[in-house]
Amino acid sequence: MSYEGEILNSCGLINVDFSKANIVAVSGDGINGCGHLLLFSPAGGGYYFHVAGLRTYPRYMSESGYRRYLKETKKSELRRRELNLPDPAAALRRMESLLAEKWTWGVLPNNCVAFVEEIIAAGGGNWNSYSNCPAVATADPPGDQIGRFFQWMESEVYGVYGVGR
Repeated sequence: MSYEGEILNSCGLINVDFSKANIVAVSGDGINGCGHLLLFSPAGGGYYFHVAGLRTYPRYMSESGYRRYLKETKKSELRRRELNLPDPAAALRRMESLLAEKWTWGVLPNNCVAFVEEIIAAGGGNWNSYSNCPAVATADPPGDQIGRFFQWMESEVYGVYGVGR
């Protein structure tokens, strides 16, 4: 069985501070084309939090544990997005509460994205997914993608006509 992290069964083992946080999307495995979502706190050397399994406790990993997780599950990091959590203490309290309870995975509802969203919402963050598929949920919004396309196209047109910007 591949490494998925540790169950946090005692307080004070790790130093977590959600004043800086990231969502981290990784590729899927097997038939999972949607990928997987984790929450990252860089404090204290960096810790990742996620839920994986049908009915299990959420887990945490150190930076070296995350590298091991990627290697053993043959996953790769797709993208990482910074978050602003106005109330990091509330996010930490919610995360600790979730880590203490078994999580029942429900494919698209109540999945890894829902787990991360609960912590973000508790911390007053404004990120939520428009899809419970992590590969889609963490992609740039369609408006940003369209804007980049038009910037690229404009620059190509200027290049064809030799017009500087």
